[in-house]
Amino acid sequence: MYKVLIVDDAKLMRSMVKGALETHGNYTVLEAENGDAAIELYKVTKPDLVTMDITMDIKNGVDAAKEILKFDPDARIIMITALGQETFLKECIGAGVKDFIVKPFTTERIVSAVSKILSE
Repeated sequence: MYKVLIVDDAKLMRSMVKGALETHGNYTVLEAENGDAAIELYKVTKPDLVTMDITMDIKNGVDAAKEILKFDPDARIIMITALGQETFLKECIGAGVKDFIVKPFTTERIVSAVSKILSE
């Protein structure tokens, strides 16, 4: 069983990702609603993978991902982004993020990306 941390300030988005993972795999899901909470939860729980929204009020996903990767260079993070945020994606990939998913996304895309990263 893999532990996945879903980070998004929108409860609906967290629920969508959680539902996709729980329906299509053997995952324990943790949730955080901002970057600061994500960093603290990561340090305590050491999840196998993180899905991270970019745009959040309290510490955005780019900064949170960088801090998590500084704490744990082997962290596996998938960024979830809206269209038009390509400049952030280049920064994230450079920092060590493994993949990105563009909103709106399909259940298949989430499950495929998570499965691929966890099997590497």
